[in-house]
Amino acid sequence: MYHWTLSWADHPNAGWALFAIAVIEASVFPIPPDILLIALALGQPQAAFRFAALSTAGTTVGAIIGYAIGMFLFNAVALPIVEFYHAMETFNHVQEWFVEYGVMIVLVAGFSPIPFKVITIAAGAFGLFFPAFIVATMISRGARFYLEAALLCWGGERLRELVEQYFEWLTVAIAVVVVGGFTLLWL
Repeated sequence: MYHWTLSWADHPNAGWALFAIAVIEASVFPIPPDILLIALALGQPQAAFRFAALSTAGTTVGAIIGYAIGMFLFNAVALPIVEFYHAMETFNHVQEWFVEYGVMIVLVAGFSPIPFKVITIAAGAFGLFFPAFIVATMISRGARFYLEAALLCWGGERLRELVEQYFEWLTVAIAVVVVGGFTLLWL
């Protein structure tokens, strides 16, 4: 699977695939674009920062979609689910966080393994000031993706060999971090 993912680095539509995954991940999809970004940056280190830019642009578009879902569809779709699971207390607690911390939540979540789609939808549902939301998204997600690109450029061939040697363990670690992010969000 690692070699299949790396084969995208030579595909003429690799950038579009990365952009599309970043859009979908920030609004509804559970797989972060980092996995493809890393594979592409390892396959084409000279284009790592271009891939980081595509990831940042895609995640910003996806964040806008997530925000719109939260703003326009939350009461019709998500609220009945929250009520069905008797999670109104948790929902109200998260709303208090957004009122108290606002953009800081977006900044932290955008850089962390917390599932970003949850934050984008919540930001729309709770009416976070849209321009501040977009700026925080671009800063936090951009910092994350550009940091990854810089590390991959710096690590070069040594890092590629390390990733190839421990790829299975790295994917398990990433999965644990993502699941941990979901768990932390609901505690």
